[in-house]
Amino acid sequence: MTTAREIKTPDATCIGADDSILDAAKKLTALGVGALPICGSDERLKGMLTDRDIVVKVLGAGKDPYTCTAGELAQGEAVTIGADDDAEDVMRTMAAHKVRRLPVIDGPTLVGVIAQADVARSLPDPQVGELLKALSS
Repeated sequence: MTTAREIKTPDATCIGADDSILDAAKKLTALGVGALPICGSDERLKGMLTDRDIVVKVLGAGKDPYTCTAGELAQGEAVTIGADDDAEDVMRTMAAHKVRRLPVIDGPTLVGVIAQADVARSLPDPQVGELLKALSS
């Protein structure tokens, strides 16, 4: 049984909830990623921030990326998966919530993120096809 721990990208670099959107954009660029977990000062996951969020919810909405914070874009409780949950749970959770990136937690600690591409690299083609179909509909 393949687990979330085995599929995840191990780097769990966060953007602080109080960090500006400009800082978030710079971090996304430096890391070459399209999303970052948003973590509070308590080191707890507050949500996920995507490059699309920056464009649509900040720039497109006329907000100032210098003063708008990542925490302002955190939307309720983040959808997560446990590190020891199996691949079927990963795909079921991604499909049910229509998310392409899933933070992986071990207890209260963020230990990585599973992206759609991580699933594609780790699982057999038929399973990946079903996930892509679910996320695209």
